[in-house]
Amino acid sequence: MGETLRMSGPERERLDAMKRVERSEISLSAASLQLGLSYRQAKRILSRFRVEGDAGVLHRSRGRPSNRRFPAEIRDRALEVYRDQLTGFGPTLASELLAERWDVHVGQETLRRWLIADGQWRTRRRTQRHRRRRARKSHFGEMIQLDGSYHDWLGRGELDCLLGMIDDATNRRMTRMSSEETTADGLELLLAWVRRYGIPQSLYVDRKSVYWTDRAPTIKESLAGTDPATAFGRVCQRLGIRIIFANSPQAKGRIERCHAVYQDRLVKLIGLDGLKDHNQVNLLLESLDEKLNQKFSLPAADGADVHRPIPSDLDLSDAFAQEYTRVINNDWTFRFENRWFQITGPKRSLPPAKGRVQVLRRLDRSLYVLYRGQPVQFDELEERPPKQQPRKPDTASKPKSRKPPAIDHPWRRPFSRNAPSFTRN
Repeated sequence: MGETLRMSGPERERLDAMKRVERSEISLSAASLQLGLSYRQAKRILSRFRVEGDAGVLHRSRGRPSNRRFPAEIRDRALEVYRDQLTGFGPTLASELLAERWDVHVGQETLRRWLIADGQWRTRRRTQRHRRRRARKSHFGEMIQLDGSYHDWLGRGELDCLLGMIDDATNRRMTRMSSEETTADGLELLLAWVRRYGIPQSLYVDRKSVYWTDRAPTIKESLAGTDPATAFGRVCQRLGIRIIFANSPQAKGRIERCHAVYQDRLVKLIGLDGLKDHNQVNLLLESLDEKLNQKFSLPAADGADVHRPIPSDLDLSDAFAQEYTRVINNDWTFRFENRWFQITGPKRSLPPAKGRVQVLRRLDRSLYVLYRGQPVQFDELEERPPKQQPRKPDTASKPKSRKPPAIDHPWRRPFSRNAPSFTRN
């Protein structure tokens, strides 16, 4: 039984061309043009084919080590570090960390081949795309995708939330780690984006209760002609940011893919550095975000930046405050977040009892109270004020006796339409 030769596509084309030359179907000059070789090189291949047969068309460097190969000690060092420190890391991230922390400079594809040959990495089959791709926005700041990802980021068996924002046009991103996807955490991330880049035109979010509500509009919203909004939505209304709701996770695929990158890279960096709390992770995220922005951000189709600058008369601490409504009790107290407050002023124009005040809670947890747009002075009480008891009648005092009318009093006379009227002198 003959030997089986494994050939590449170009080698099979060479074999077919040499056989056609031998059968005088084409000239050697035409074969060299077909194969993209010089006439002298085609002549050498034909000579080897006549002597060695089909094996004569094989590349002469097959089976020989490459002259550009890495030294064996570098390969062994890279595999040793990966085995001891980076097990489970993808070849792309592992090659970056090897260069940054261990001064081993190896390309990601070279490292991938080494890991596969060593049995430390397996190739993954990509799933087939089945959705139509939406074109990017044209301007930086035209639409920002915002979403949270729950994951065991710290490796302690508890779910934490990574909030992320990514610009649809340029892939510029900003992330923050927190315990949950709350209104305050979302506003803090949006505030950091506004301070760095300006006010975006729109946010692309899912229908989480932080951003979307299905309640009926209030009287104030009905008179203003606005849709019902959450506390996060009211902040966006003050800033002129339009909120767009996605109908599926795939609709905001850029931020979803961004979360997938962090679930691969961030988790491994947290474990590698031994980080234990959110503050440490957020410090790592600042440098990681900047690094990924430099590597993966793209120029917008239109170079114009449509972020609006922060107005000079806008106080961001008040603009990003969450607004709530509370009713004033008869003793000029009100309750907020299970805390009691006493209204103390202004002295000349106290809000009336049973009136409604707006309580603004800033991101630093400080409170600001307004009545009809004017500030209200207040103090926090240490405990709930005692309820006022209704006043009981004094049973000890005797009721006043009533003196009966006189005998000739008009009340005692019979009623008559013709009776003379009595007038006082």
